[in-house]
Order: sequence, then C-alpha cells, then structure tokens
Amino acid sequence: MCEGGFLMDYISATQAAKKWGIFERRVQKYCSDDRIDGAVRFSRLWAIPRDASKPADPRKAKGKTDEDKV
Repeated sequence: MCEGGFLMDYISATQAAKKWGIFERRVQKYCSDDRIDGAVRFSRLWAIPRDASKPADPRKAKGKTDEDKV
C-alpha cells in the first residue's frame, strides 16, 4: 500500500492485539471507531500501520483510582 509515494508497513488486528496485549475484538472496535490513524478495512480484515500507537481505553474513567471505587 502506498501513501504519499511511500510504502507503508501494515499488520493485522491479530498482530496488533498481541503487540498491545489486548483482545483482537478490542482492536477491531478501535478501528471501526476510527481511533487508530491509518487503519484501513479490506472486506472483513483490518490493516493497521505497524507504527500505530495503542489508543487509550475509553472504558476506564480518567483520573479515578482504585480508592474511588469503594
């Protein structure tokens, strides 16, 4: 795949999940929510730039600690 004349290196959602230590389904959700820059969908598969960073998990409340859960 080319972007701006440069060949970009992509990985699959499965590979990204292993790299980031999360489930593949979470990676697919990040992609479908457009939270991973440069992710491209081909049929049912996602191609994710190898250098993409893991998005922050929106399910975790910002600024809360374990003490706040009591």
